[in-house]
Amino acid sequence: MQRIIKDFHSEMKKGLAGSKSSLKMIPEYVERPSGKEKGEFLALDLGGTHFRVLSLRLKSGRKTEAPLSKKFILKKELIKGSGSKLFDFIAECIKAFIAEQKLGAGEKYNVGFTFSFPTKKKNIASGLLIRWTKGFKAKGVEGKDVVRLLNSALARKGVSNTKVVAIVNDTVGTFVTRSYKDPNCDMGVILGTGTNACYCEKIKNITKWKGGRTSSGEMVINIEWGNFDKLCLTAYDKQLDSASANPGEQILEKMVSGMYLGKLAGLVANSLIEQEILFNGQKKYIFCKSKNFKSEYASAIESDTSGKLSRTNTLLKKVGIKNSTYADRKLLQRVCAIVSRRAARISASAMAAVITKIDPHLSGKHTIAVDGSVYEKHSGFSKKIKSALIEIFKKKASKIKLKLTKDGSGKGAAIIAATV
Repeated sequence: MQRIIKDFHSEMKKGLAGSKSSLKMIPEYVERPSGKEKGEFLALDLGGTHFRVLSLRLKSGRKTEAPLSKKFILKKELIKGSGSKLFDFIAECIKAFIAEQKLGAGEKYNVGFTFSFPTKKKNIASGLLIRWTKGFKAKGVEGKDVVRLLNSALARKGVSNTKVVAIVNDTVGTFVTRSYKDPNCDMGVILGTGTNACYCEKIKNITKWKGGRTSSGEMVINIEWGNFDKLCLTAYDKQLDSASANPGEQILEKMVSGMYLGKLAGLVANSLIEQEILFNGQKKYIFCKSKNFKSEYASAIESDTSGKLSRTNTLLKKVGIKNSTYADRKLLQRVCAIVSRRAARISASAMAAVITKIDPHLSGKHTIAVDGSVYEKHSGFSKKIKSALIEIFKKKASKIKLKLTKDGSGKGAAIIAATV
């Protein structure tokens, strides 16, 4: 873990300087909220076939009213049709939401846009779509400014009282959501299907930055830490990486995130079957199919406390293993625990690296805002991270608080819209 921290610091420094690094260290044109923001703001969260429109009222004293929100479904013909039809539909949904919630007709609303696709930012209100992911193929959008496309659609649909003023990703939204309430929050982390992190950096340390000073002298940096590659890979990691759609990329993500934890456990299990250590050598390659060893299965097996691991036995029957011994199930549980323990320790090391970049001697208090299914639901994952932080920092670990921060992608975007 100490070696990971040292290497992470080196990659952070190179990334901030614009040198070749596995960490992109992208300036997000966003500052930490002051807590003085007031008023009602809208947010749009687009990252899959379901998207949301949300309104959030900010009050004095870093308080918010419960947000109003509504989900909409994007049909296949919108996802794979023309970009103009996609953004027209989104604009119509915003219009319908404003009418349904009876928001003030004479009011002007700034909108924060959480857009969870790869973008290149020119400023806080400009994001060029690099490429569609997650099955989206809407034509005429790649290479274009999605904020401009959405604002044009709003104008076409007569929604004259709204303007998209900020584009953010879910990691930044999570950080801003917590830091609005907690001034000690200086880092946001996503540990879910994918993983990423951001933190607040002093402008003077972002040596590649050419945009001048900010009012606070700081800026949120999107680390894109899933691509960190200074890690020791096992034979299983190399096998998973070579079979992936992006060999040699997103190495940390492939060792930590929910998309891969089940696959890794499955590869280890397959190896044990081949060696006739597990299931008496029967059912070779049963776990090669990702559906047969999902990350939620690994979590369920690891957390099984039933007699003779009967719940694990039921799950194994579900994927086609009719006969397993108690020893088989105990061994499989151990494999799942090892995979998730390593993932938690890598995550903790990366968190520790960022916190010590901000505060080398851990002199102050620090809150890390965390969201994502792995952190929230994977068996014992959050406890393993905290245990690793204690191992790294000893008594000083008490200065670091990890706080589950739900819905950062929605609330955070609205708060960022308030800071513009």
